[in-house]
Amino acid sequence: MAFLFNPQTQPTYTDPLPETVDVAIIGAGVIGISTAWFLREQGLSVLVCDKGVVAGEQSSRNWGWVRVTWRDPAEVPIAIDSLKCWEHITSQLDEDVGFQRAGIMALASSEEEMAELAEWREFAKTHDLEIEQFGADKVQEHIRISSANWLGGTLTRSDAKAEPFKAVPAFARHLHKNGLFIREHCAVKALDVEGGKVAGIVTEHGRVRARQVVCAAGVWSSRLLNSAGICLPQLGVRGTVVRTAEAPEVFGGAVALTDLFVRRRQDGGYTLATGMTQHSPGPNSVRFFRQFLPSRHSTHELKLKFGADPTQRPLFCPKGRIEEPSPFCATRVLDPEPSQAGVDLIRRRLVQRVPELAEVPFAQTWAGMIDATPDVVPVMDAVDSLEGLFLATGFSGHGFGFGPGAGRVMADLVTGAPARFDLNRFRFSRFSDGSKMEPGPAI
Repeated sequence: MAFLFNPQTQPTYTDPLPETVDVAIIGAGVIGISTAWFLREQGLSVLVCDKGVVAGEQSSRNWGWVRVTWRDPAEVPIAIDSLKCWEHITSQLDEDVGFQRAGIMALASSEEEMAELAEWREFAKTHDLEIEQFGADKVQEHIRISSANWLGGTLTRSDAKAEPFKAVPAFARHLHKNGLFIREHCAVKALDVEGGKVAGIVTEHGRVRARQVVCAAGVWSSRLLNSAGICLPQLGVRGTVVRTAEAPEVFGGAVALTDLFVRRRQDGGYTLATGMTQHSPGPNSVRFFRQFLPSRHSTHELKLKFGADPTQRPLFCPKGRIEEPSPFCATRVLDPEPSQAGVDLIRRRLVQRVPELAEVPFAQTWAGMIDATPDVVPVMDAVDSLEGLFLATGFSGHGFGFGPGAGRVMADLVTGAPARFDLNRFRFSRFSDGSKMEPGPAI
């Protein structure tokens, strides 16, 4: 049976809004739902609001990789913990979401790429990660492809995969059964602020009092925060993904073939993507141009695609102004069209990189909008200028596998628990304190 990507638009959760909760979370993607998971484990009352539906946007549209491999060095300890969190969460579900430590492999077609893999392997040793490195003579022992272009590669057997369209909705169903308030089609129009502190949220269906608020609104975060006078440099980029029909297995996990990314799916097909993304220039592109300049070298496959981007605030909308009518009510689920150029590129690279799959039919294509920051790493922090507000956004296309670990980080921040990790790299103030932007890996 093929597992179709079928983006839901109609609400499942229509809970009455509670008058007050301990924590209100804006956004029902992997970050928001994972944060709710760990807050609920500590006994806090939590409301998750989404303008659309649970995992309606990027959290169901990604590649399905759950990895430590090739992450920004500051992310690695959290990514390792996130794999443990995935095991912890999925062990409590009564449904299979495809989580499996099936391994993630990278193959190299040049000496430069081999050197990069070796460098990553040496760094990984400092975190006790076991990564197998092999040469050209061992490639076909690890993956069933006949291409002779590969000089070798690495395999991280502890890395995993999961099915994005199943995972976060399953997390939400479990939480809802166990007391989490979820309200879909309930856009948060603004933060409720009293005396310089967060007092709750203002939704399209009324106010909810909350001692703390977590903004996990993905690509919409910058526009939402603007109404509170908070400037978050963030841009949206569109990524295109392909699902193939059922096909022979070449590798059971996920593999990076230089410029083609392949994951074996539960339904016997593959999820395919490249590093090519598209950005539609708009007012935010101008506002944040200087801050994003350093990341241009790590996004060499970024293309410009002119068109409307509803996540960008209008040119003449100053900070601190609540937009009317609300843009969050106008676009319930952001469902961008896949790029035909991106689909064609995936086919060309598949023919070149995996001849065994060259003729496999493409059964479905879709696209998602990625919330990117200037340094390609997320913000996970309290906002000093507004007590009680916390940010968990800007995961730059790397949030699915990272999400449960990030959720535990955010729960600790909200409850004031001792930090498990060094979070300096993820502080919000780095965009305003003169820090030099040092972009992490784009993939």
